[in-house]
Amino acid sequence: MSYGPSFFATPALDHAFSGIGAGTVAVLCMQPLDLVKVQFQVSTAPPAGTWNPLKPIYHALRNIKHQQGWRGLYRGLGPNVAGNATSWGFYFWFYTMIKHRMAEDDSGKLSSGKYLLASAEASSSIVTALITNPLWVVKVRMFTTRYDAPDAYRGILDGLRSIARTEGLRGLYRGTWLALFGVSSGAIQFMAYEQMKNFAFARKKRRVLAEGGSWREGEEKLSNTTYTIISALAKLGALTSTYPYQVIRSRLQNTGTTYPNFRTCIRRTWQEEGYKGFYRGLATNLVRVLPGTCVTFVVYENLAWALRTSALKREAARSRAKDLA
Repeated sequence: MSYGPSFFATPALDHAFSGIGAGTVAVLCMQPLDLVKVQFQVSTAPPAGTWNPLKPIYHALRNIKHQQGWRGLYRGLGPNVAGNATSWGFYFWFYTMIKHRMAEDDSGKLSSGKYLLASAEASSSIVTALITNPLWVVKVRMFTTRYDAPDAYRGILDGLRSIARTEGLRGLYRGTWLALFGVSSGAIQFMAYEQMKNFAFARKKRRVLAEGGSWREGEEKLSNTTYTIISALAKLGALTSTYPYQVIRSRLQNTGTTYPNFRTCIRRTWQEEGYKGFYRGLATNLVRVLPGTCVTFVVYENLAWALRTSALKREAARSRAKDLA
């Protein structure tokens, strides 16, 4: 697996930059739905009896807008952007380095198992967990409180200081180890995404060559429609199989519900809500996450392609300048 020339110092940094940009754009586009998703996850009230997932989402968004205005819909935007941008940046940095290392030992071609392992290793980075978990805790608590509440966090720094002062490091890292469950979701998603992307590239290459065109490795890209479809399919399969851990994690990090530990959270959720409690907010999550995932990957792929082609053009210009000299 050859990445060719890079825009920054290494290809991994190119992909990290693309991940930061993608995470930021996705949050800016999907913030209100993300807020509603978390509120549904931590809620213990009986779910509304409707088969239409858009109806409770619409009502929740309308109520927040009516009661708190636009400011309420974008409460917690700071930690959400910081957390997602950092997570995606670190993820693609580690993921690219791990894939490159594996490709060197595997003649440049990775199997599904290799993609699964590379994604799992990148997702389970202790560095990412240590940096982002306090941001997720602040995000959940800002998402589940009004901005005009007496004890409401005013922003990221205020939230971090308040939690550290009242709960110590333990409060900042509530639910950290549950991120390990998220490794399986990310690994499944990226394995499926990479394989579908490889298949789409191979199909496009055959078509271009059959039509008498030329194929320049590194300069070709798939259509945004293709990136949208394969990212949605990959996320759909991964999310539905690993969703319960997200509910448990949100409830442990929230201050509005009293779940002192993991076992108590599982037991009370099961006793009070049954299996449906572990899938609370799933419809909302699908409505929010699938578009968000598509936005993330489309932006990421386009940024990565732009950096890659810019690096190739710069390299070509240098070669021409050297020949002329």
